[in-house]
Amino acid sequence: MADAFMRSLPVDVRLWREDIQGSRAYARALVGAGVLTATEAEQIDRGLQSIAEEMESGRALPEGSEDIHMAIEARLIEKIGPLGGKLHTGRSRNDQVALDLRLYVRDAADRLDHALNRLQQALTVRAEEHLDTILPGYTHTQRAQPVLLAHHLLAYVEMLRRDRGRVKDAARRADESPLGSGALAGSGFPLDRERLARDLGFARATANSLDAVSDRDFVVELLSAVTLVMIHLSRLSAEIVAWTGAEYGFAELPDSLASGSSMMPNKKNPCAAELVRARTGRVTGDLVAMLMVIKGLPLAYNRDLQEDKEALFDGVDTGLAALEVTTSLVDGIRFNPAAMRAAALGGYSLATEAADYLTRRGIPFREAHRIAGQAVAQAIAAGKPLEELSLAEWQRLSPVADAGLFEHLTLESAIKARAVLGGTARSRVEEAIERAKA
Repeated sequence: MADAFMRSLPVDVRLWREDIQGSRAYARALVGAGVLTATEAEQIDRGLQSIAEEMESGRALPEGSEDIHMAIEARLIEKIGPLGGKLHTGRSRNDQVALDLRLYVRDAADRLDHALNRLQQALTVRAEEHLDTILPGYTHTQRAQPVLLAHHLLAYVEMLRRDRGRVKDAARRADESPLGSGALAGSGFPLDRERLARDLGFARATANSLDAVSDRDFVVELLSAVTLVMIHLSRLSAEIVAWTGAEYGFAELPDSLASGSSMMPNKKNPCAAELVRARTGRVTGDLVAMLMVIKGLPLAYNRDLQEDKEALFDGVDTGLAALEVTTSLVDGIRFNPAAMRAAALGGYSLATEAADYLTRRGIPFREAHRIAGQAVAQAIAAGKPLEELSLAEWQRLSPVADAGLFEHLTLESAIKARAVLGGTARSRVEEAIERAKA
């Protein structure tokens, strides 16, 4: 029981590529340190490449190994004899696993960045298709002011831009090689750690051996970035769930991204979006689990750190899958511009335009706000839209009102007026689309 509890091979076997990559580079470094001859290093390298080919073909590693590092070493010794045992000279599993994780994080960050970029592209394409589609913008889940659907979609492009920055930032801090740090005090052999780092494609070698073998900040940072990605995908998914419901009727999902009910034939459930929303909690849990693993750990390596991999792998896997599904949702959703426009005209969302108009006529905004509020109350009592109040009714509320007011009480006028940088005016949204494309 205790042996099975402590074995990590079922989880860390995923790191076999990174482990072999690091071992091949380390063999070359041992030549420079005078530990291996060039011929021995070549034999080791051929053995490691052969193991890689076996792993690619699905061959299992020797049974009974505690982790991926020992499993590969055991197989190497099986293949080339005692020479395989020289590879671990001056190296510890502590700096070995730290290296493997950094290599994994570097690759995972690259895959996440590409997936985020694909979703940005999908959102930008849909935004360009809907430059004339108007829907209500909401605050407090109440209809507030009209906005372009393109503007709404581009808000998520901005969120994803920040996400890409965080992912790249996490990768940048992971871009240090711990190899050569040994168990905690540094290798006892004259390794050229800077050259070894460059050989593995890292920007530099770590500066402190104690920190190098116990640091998992880069894991936390990537999980933190993925958690925020999931939060943003959850927000978009929540809107898709709402928009595809009968109460909104703003959109419809293709059958491939929805499910029927086992009982109710009338149902079409937005299950893909709901699952993206739900799995946000799982990735958040991965982040919290990782934080709890490293909380209060003394220097240097502790076996607690064996628990870093499940959280990291699950967070990255779930994030990548959710990005792919969300991209499919954005590609496949069919919007209903007529329903969006009808909703934008409801809720007296043009009241701010009336207040702004009166302000331009010299009324202080607070007074103009009060007058527009009275007009809304009057329109509600009469059971008609704000724009259908007569000029006489407006003038009883404010003598400065004239026929020009009605030119402002349209959705198009409200959109056009928001022409500041970052606003919903079509001209600004077109600029934003071009920036997103670039």
